[in-house]
Amino acid sequence: MKFKYIFPIIACGAMLGACSDDFLENKPQGVISEDIINSPESIDLLVNAAYASLNGKTNECGDPWTRPTTNWSFGEVRGDNAYKGGGGEGDLWDIHAQETFQVQPNNGNLDGKWFNLYSQISRVHAAMRVLNAADPAVVKNRDIRLAEMKVLRSHYYFELVRLFNRVPYIDENLPTGDYVNVRNDVYTRDEHLARIAGELLEAAEVLPDRQDEVGHVNGNIARAYAAKVKLYQAYEQDPATNRVININKQLLKEVVELIDNVKGYSLLSDFQNLDLLAYENGSESVWAVQHSLNDGSADGGRINWSNLLNSPGGESPYGGDGFFQPSQDLINAYQTDADGLPVFDYQSRPDFAVVKKFEEVKDANGNNVKYDNGKNVYKFTMENMTPAVDPRLDFIVGRPTITYKTYRVQPCGLWTRDRGTYGYNTTKRFWVSPESPDMYQGWPWGASGLNWQIIRYADLMLWKAEALIEIGEDLETARTLINAVRQRAMNSAFVKDFDDPAKDAANYNIGLYPATGWNQDYARKALRTEMRLEKALEGERYFDLVRWGIAREVMTRYFEAEKDTRVYYKNAKFDDGEEYFPIPVAQYNFSLGQYVQNPGYPSF
Repeated sequence: MKFKYIFPIIACGAMLGACSDDFLENKPQGVISEDIINSPESIDLLVNAAYASLNGKTNECGDPWTRPTTNWSFGEVRGDNAYKGGGGEGDLWDIHAQETFQVQPNNGNLDGKWFNLYSQISRVHAAMRVLNAADPAVVKNRDIRLAEMKVLRSHYYFELVRLFNRVPYIDENLPTGDYVNVRNDVYTRDEHLARIAGELLEAAEVLPDRQDEVGHVNGNIARAYAAKVKLYQAYEQDPATNRVININKQLLKEVVELIDNVKGYSLLSDFQNLDLLAYENGSESVWAVQHSLNDGSADGGRINWSNLLNSPGGESPYGGDGFFQPSQDLINAYQTDADGLPVFDYQSRPDFAVVKKFEEVKDANGNNVKYDNGKNVYKFTMENMTPAVDPRLDFIVGRPTITYKTYRVQPCGLWTRDRGTYGYNTTKRFWVSPESPDMYQGWPWGASGLNWQIIRYADLMLWKAEALIEIGEDLETARTLINAVRQRAMNSAFVKDFDDPAKDAANYNIGLYPATGWNQDYARKALRTEMRLEKALEGERYFDLVRWGIAREVMTRYFEAEKDTRVYYKNAKFDDGEEYFPIPVAQYNFSLGQYVQNPGYPSF
């Protein structure tokens, strides 16, 4: 089910264990009798409240759009795939600081994310405490529900670890009054990941491989998530420097085995189906946050509030705030050679498809020519449009003069707000086409019931390929997996020219990797590039760079490549230890001085 009726029971979860203003205190908000708490009906409400928090918009967690569950700011703007966007550098400055590596422990955006994740864990613990005390003879599927909650908890702790590294571990049995005594340096990053993977595998032993309720965790999801966590764990880090010091091949073999035991999924036939409601719980969706529209809840429904600020702005039909704009570096990375393979040294080439100028189009009488929607027609002068590109570029990025999804009123054009700072390109993923009846009209801008994919089948294919490449024993299977992902892009319907739909909108050329020259070094480069091109803007890029141990190297090249056109990168610099965010100073204060700061930042 899509969790349409969650909001009426949110208060129940809050009363049973949600965090208050500082997460370390737990002020009672009401009284519920033991009989009510232990009834099967109340347990269902608590379980649903825990699932509802996946959305990020809960009473105790605050607004998710500036501390998003989709990680658009933490995983993409922090990396080389996206700019903050919006109305300029000062618009959501805390995220601008993340983008330019000026983050300090007093960054309120980071404190909010920390608080939100522990609030979500608190929801899970509220359900777990009651389930632990429940009689299995009375509560149907008690053990299955407990396993589901373990997977949710693992998801939230995994997010905390890859964001903040040093985090306190609290389980459902610890009294609230003892939270203040829990240090954040008891476990290293690698030890946290081992514990998380272990709990996921415990849950997998209990969970059925399929659940009747769409969106509920099953055994396949638990195994898939355990594979992801073990993939991260395999890149062992020095706790003092965050540098990758070893790649554990035994863990990578376990990744392969786990993925081989995730059954019943396949790629969608067309990449663009990922953003159509008809396919959102289809063959490629392993686990997704379930969203809904016009379901009776406030402001349109259980929409993806994390993306609220990101719908195209300017003169777009969405009329949104225009945050989260694709970087020019990402666009350049989609260039291909004569064989349709990625150009690995793309940063040595001129920027692809750059707007040089635009002007209003006038008729013979000097009047502005207008589109059917009454907006002015503009003529764009573009530069360097002829190089071949992977078709996924125009599945993922909204570019000036290019057809935007199925919208035929006008092409994408002046759809960003601060073009002088961030350019003209906008995000095309995660939105339904603006003329679609599935899009909400008005506030929230661009909203729909489109799910957010936590894990999709393409992830599993690429994770397995990555593990095989690093093991170094079955490179041919890795090549086959990567090529299957590329083949899907080849088979997808290419974007067509706005003025002549018989023509492609760009010089699209994508090919498959040949066996010749497919050694470990080349395969590694191909995999990491494919991960970027296939998964662009899905919130994973920066975390991938940290896992591989190349974040500093990649970001240094990125700032150098971008600083001439993005002047706010002039002083951007990746310093030692900045793979992780700092521990927020507010959380240090709440811990009464128990917490220690991450490497790379001044001690408290």
